[in-house]
Amino acid sequence: MDNNKGYVTINIDVNGIGTIEFYHPQSNSLPGEILSEIANTINEASLNRDIKVIILKSAGDRTFCAGASFDELIEIENIKSGINFFSGFANVINACRKCTKIIIGRVQGKAVGGGVGIASAVDYCFATQHASVKLSELALGIGPFVVGPAVERKIGLSAMSSLAINADKWFDADWALQKGLYSEIFLDNAQMDKAIEQLAYKLSKSHVEATKKLKEIFWKGTEHWDELLLKRAKISGELILSNFSKDAIKKTQNK
Repeated sequence: MDNNKGYVTINIDVNGIGTIEFYHPQSNSLPGEILSEIANTINEASLNRDIKVIILKSAGDRTFCAGASFDELIEIENIKSGINFFSGFANVINACRKCTKIIIGRVQGKAVGGGVGIASAVDYCFATQHASVKLSELALGIGPFVVGPAVERKIGLSAMSSLAINADKWFDADWALQKGLYSEIFLDNAQMDKAIEQLAYKLSKSHVEATKKLKEIFWKGTEHWDELLLKRAKISGELILSNFSKDAIKKTQNK
């Protein structure tokens, strides 16, 4: 993948800690190719016996993830391409769900839309005080249909509804911690990274079968998500074709 268009990498250290990093020059936004690479990399890491625990992070010191790529959203012209694009988010969430390894999330800054979905899909999420969250989809004429189940599972229907309805509001990291999206928050990246390193090392020494069984318990009741998230992708894929959505995206791009 051309680094100017973004990348997804994985690094495996001597302790079996697999660090997956994604990057896109537009505030770590998520075009279809990046989404596909993230899902595939997680799936491969799940099967890799050399990996004991996974850290999922984005590059840079600022925005964690700006959500869906507006450049790709504006180019969607039919239901098929719409479903394909939003299925990318479904595939990432399902990859996290099915992964046999514990996934630690690292959220260094703001998370929007699909970024909130990723933070919800990991098993233990670290963040900094700068990691505000927003589900902006309703303001774009769609809704957080694909990421919604993951967000609701993590923070509950009431908190997810607050995010979904107040689509222009940033909810701060303290709010996300209180609701259970984040497991711990820190003043800066250095403190966060030290804590991530310590937990990842401990988990790398855990019994592989024990962590696998624990993951199954964490995600019990989500076995139907392959079908559910595809249905949700179809809803978003249809709505993104509206003139309302196209105009809203253009206005946001021009700000």
